[in-house]
Amino acid sequence: PQAKLIFSMSLLLGTTITISSNHWMMAWTGLEVNTLAILPLISKSHHPRAIEASTKYFLVQATASTLLLFSSASNAWFTGQWDITQLTHPVSCTLLTTAISMKLGLVPFHFWFPEILQGSSLMTSLLLATIMKFPPTILLLLTSPSLNPTLLSMMAIASAALGGWVGLNQTQIRKIMAFSSISHLGWMIIILIYSPKLTLITFYIYSLTTAAIFFTLNSTNTLKLSTLMSMWSKIPTLAAALMLTLLSLAGLPPLTGFLPKWLIIQELTKQELTTMATTIALLSLLGLFFYLRLAYCATITLPPNSVNHMKQWHTNKSIDMLTSILITLSTMLLPLSPTILTIP
Repeated sequence: PQAKLIFSMSLLLGTTITISSNHWMMAWTGLEVNTLAILPLISKSHHPRAIEASTKYFLVQATASTLLLFSSASNAWFTGQWDITQLTHPVSCTLLTTAISMKLGLVPFHFWFPEILQGSSLMTSLLLATIMKFPPTILLLLTSPSLNPTLLSMMAIASAALGGWVGLNQTQIRKIMAFSSISHLGWMIIILIYSPKLTLITFYIYSLTTAAIFFTLNSTNTLKLSTLMSMWSKIPTLAAALMLTLLSLAGLPPLTGFLPKWLIIQELTKQELTTMATTIALLSLLGLFFYLRLAYCATITLPPNSVNHMKQWHTNKSIDMLTSILITLSTMLLPLSPTILTIP
């Protein structure tokens, strides 16, 4: 417990250092603290796959951090500025985009992410998919005026396409959530140049919905689609809530997840980027297919075998308060969208 507390505090410390720093060296330090804190959490189970995942994660993050340090040093060499917001040299900007894309798992630097989520526990996967992506996203927001819009748009559309396309034939839920994360990153990055505030709103709502799904899966210990099929016979209320949360993550209208997609498409249309808005909206249909498949498995299908015992309507599994709050927020926040949008 003491070690877990130290690692959790280090994660919070690393994130705080990065998001509150103005100097590139401090931002880099925060990212390194984050990486070193999450490694023991990934390899906690001592399973060969977990050890492999932590090794891969370390190598990828170390490479990305080196690139980030190199881009900031080259910018300081050319301009004499170590300030994060003063990244102006074009080569440094391209190097920084590459480094942050590698840290986030954007296409074409996405190969490590599904493998590492598959090798981690559900709660560590949640940390990797949400909190660990927050500091790099903030760095992108701070440097957004200097970045190349064409490069970011290409990477965003590629991420949305690949996240939906490759997620179609997965049976492991953690891998499906990894490709879902890649697809959502595409939505965040495409609007980064034009409306950084929208990127943050998208990230917050994505993190909220993903947390609700991972907490639900953790409470029922579900890792595969075949296990998900038996959820309805054990705890039907949670299965129904999971279905709604998955549809919210897909971005269907009455649910919370519709808000960021609606606003992003609206903003892209205002910027006269109708083709880009249409393309990314159509690509989200690929993701919708596998979300619907997950929802179908959770609520409609029963396991393909004869069950001799009575259905377990009253099980020992209790839904904790945090999961209930997360599910409620991730499905019912749409009426509060004017309030969300006025938050500075």
